[in-house]
Amino acid sequence: MSSATSPARNAVDPQTLPEPLKDKRRLEAGSSFCFDCQPKLDCFTRCCSDVNIVLTPADVLGLARRIGLGTREFLERHTLNPITRELHLPVVMLRMGPAPEKRCPFVTAQGCSVYEARPWACRMYPVGMGLPPARPGVEPQPAWFLFEDEFCHGRGEPRTWTVESWQRDQGLDEREDLEEGFRELVGHSWFIGGRQLDPRRIEMFFMAAYDLDTFREFIFSTTFLERFDLDAALVEDLRADDRALLRFAFRWLRFAMFGEPTMPRRPAATEEARP
Repeated sequence: MSSATSPARNAVDPQTLPEPLKDKRRLEAGSSFCFDCQPKLDCFTRCCSDVNIVLTPADVLGLARRIGLGTREFLERHTLNPITRELHLPVVMLRMGPAPEKRCPFVTAQGCSVYEARPWACRMYPVGMGLPPARPGVEPQPAWFLFEDEFCHGRGEPRTWTVESWQRDQGLDEREDLEEGFRELVGHSWFIGGRQLDPRRIEMFFMAAYDLDTFREFIFSTTFLERFDLDAALVEDLRADDRALLRFAFRWLRFAMFGEPTMPRRPAATEEARP
């Protein structure tokens, strides 16, 4: 994923940005910043407390597998689902520890205990991302911002990064296909004009995007495979490959939520196959 996009395609109205990004410095294409995070710093793990961490579907999957839980159990134990009028899709947030610290349940004095599966937001810090509102015929391009929190002494370290080099260092290139698939759903042009999903489609979105184990049960324990004409090799991948299943979930959601022709139906499929 590159931030080298044209200003016209990547224009972001400050009023549409999430509140935490509105006063942050914009990182233009090729611009650099200084940052390093190490246990020697006296602020080490301070950013892991009293913070809202929104989880992407890839985050939920990675964390659940890392700590040996199914996705349903992980969601029940470790997440919250805030609901506001402004949200047009379900949001999953990491459940923090009790007040006053509100500390991440996975952080220790030695650092992150789930570091290999740490969420996208944790990998990206001190960089934040904003997306412009969906427009007809225009693919939303991310804009990047820099958090310069006073408590963080890592920003005074001399190591220099660009957005691209930071993403590579944090292993984000390896899961970009999953993050991009999710962004395409969230920023879909179907939502232009304030359209809202009905409760049934919201439930489908939550299951397929976040509760991947339940989505797998849905595929293999219902008439799903009788209604859709899927390649045999793909079906086998869906049984055992979590990443393939999540990519397929995004594809199915485009069909189920927006009516896109992303799912080939068998000729004998009934009206029940309709989204």
